Amino acid sequence: MSDAAQPTAAEVRAAAEAIKTALDRHLAAVERRSGEDDPAVSEAFNQLAAAAEAYDELLYDRYDEVTPFEIPGAEDTLPPYAGPEEPNAISVLIRRDYTVAEPQRLLAQAQRVEAAEYEEAGGGDDGAAGTVPGALATLFGEFEPDEIASRHKEFGLEEGDSTLWVTAADETPEAGEWLDAPFEHIDPQQVVCRFDVSAVFDDEDESDEEDDLEFVEDEDSEPLDTEK
Repeated sequence: MSDAAQPTAAEVRAAAEAIKTALDRHLAAVERRSGEDDPAVSEAFNQLAAAAEAYDELLYDRYDEVTPFEIPGAEDTLPPYAGPEEPNAISVLIRRDYTVAEPQRLLAQAQRVEAAEYEEAGGGDDGAAGTVPGALATLFGEFEPDEIASRHKEFGLEEGDSTLWVTAADETPEAGEWLDAPFEHIDPQQVVCRFDVSAVFDDEDESDEEDDLEFVEDEDSEPLDTEK
């Protein structure tokens, strides 16, 4: 990060003060909680986690230092479910990230699709698939997202993080009701469940396995008796 983009010392100090305030609010909410799933405690928890994350980022950007805070993952920060007990409708929200690892492969696949479509229609090629945005539009218009996910390497894409949320509702929205802003106004308390995929989890699993292997080796390994 360049010096011009670095946060100021005052901004780091303000973030530290925000943590102190969030700590006080969290403790006060815990002391006053009305039950195991008190929404006030959940809200204070989320505010404290956000304040700690903001401070950690600013501290690193300004001083190249980190904190011992472990920021909870997204699964841990969801508030308790407060939706209908017997929902009549659900919404499934999916996000999948990809890196365009091989642009030429992506372009070639899209151009094949476009050529086949124009051949069937008896028209000419307008070259819409000749750019990366055009190629993406062509492929995602031709294939279902699940098929692209299973064949992403064929399309020159590399998988990143992904998440799937299932939210509950009393009624199915009217046709076209949310099309202008499909991902806004999601109430976290309506989320029934979510499933996340990330390389971060793979790294954590590999680290745990390495620790286990080292533990087994240290405990069970015995020196060979070479004396006859």
